Amino acid sequence: YAPWCGHCKSLAPTYEKVAAAFKSEEDVAIANLDADKHKDLAEKYGVSGYPTLKFFPKNNKAGEDYDGGRDLDDFVAFINEKSGTSRDGKGQLTSKAGIIESLDALVKEFVAASNDEKKAVFSRLEEEVGKLQGSAARYGKIYIKAAKSSMEKGAGYAKKEIERLQRILEKSISAAKGDEFTLKKNILSAFA
Repeated sequence: YAPWCGHCKSLAPTYEKVAAAFKSEEDVAIANLDADKHKDLAEKYGVSGYPTLKFFPKNNKAGEDYDGGRDLDDFVAFINEKSGTSRDGKGQLTSKAGIIESLDALVKEFVAASNDEKKAVFSRLEEEVGKLQGSAARYGKIYIKAAKSSMEKGAGYAKKEIERLQRILEKSISAAKGDEFTLKKNILSAFA
């Protein structure tokens, strides 16, 4: 951006909302750069008009130009798609957060299985979760815990736990706890 740029000034409030929405994401950083003060960087990244928006994935130091829409929802959708996150414009996790599509079929099979068959499906679920990496591996552990609890506490466990988590989420809790409980609730919904 440039401090004298009218379009930059009008985009600033939206930009600040985007930064606030993703502040809890450890792998997402939203930053702005005064191109007048840092002409060397502006030149390096081909900034010739303002505002210029760039996305820098971890493995791409050159960055890529952002040419999508300029409202909050457009930015949030773009960052979610590129970063594998699931946030809304207010920074809350969406109902898709934590869901691992590759486990869907196994979870359905687990839920439909008789008590005797559940152990075999659970073993396959553990095997698949063992192959996951990054945040998916962390979410996979929640799947395993949910499946174990379902076997130990019966078919009604997931529904009761979702209701309990929802009551907690309606209270005043920290953003980190809210994220944690939302992830658990989303994953448990696959078992309900």
